[in-house]
Amino acid sequence: MFQTVRMLLVCVLLAGVSQLTLADGSHMSLFTRKGSFADAKEAVEMAITGRGFVINNVSHVGEMLARTGKDLGDGKQVFIKAEALEFCSATVSRNMMEADPDNIVFCPYIISVYVVPEKPNEVRIAFRKTQLVGSKVSQKGLEDVNTLLTEIVTEAIQ
Repeated sequence: MFQTVRMLLVCVLLAGVSQLTLADGSHMSLFTRKGSFADAKEAVEMAITGRGFVINNVSHVGEMLARTGKDLGDGKQVFIKAEALEFCSATVSRNMMEADPDNIVFCPYIISVYVVPEKPNEVRIAFRKTQLVGSKVSQKGLEDVNTLLTEIVTEAIQ
């Protein structure tokens, strides 16, 4: 019963932000938000830590590309700012890996926050979707990861 109510809530939340969805392909979910990069990143951090999760790592992807681009002789600016936040959920991860230990490849979860030069006033927030593979129990565990990530990003863009 709780799961049905939770899924209904996610659907209602997503209906309210569908105009903010930039793309929703089979491999990723990508949302946008107006405002500063710092505000968007903080909103994602709060949505993650507010659930009791710990951010294990922040990858400074934009800085790395800028630094290595110069070393490689390529000066094209890919991002104004780009970071990827890595975290995990003990409960959701345990469920998906108990269903199939090979599902370890879907952990940790990463939500990227970035701004591209072509749209400097738009912050993009995205995550890679888990592929729904294996048994029905495995697929359910993997779908729970997608639901969790969608809930976190939906909270952050509001």
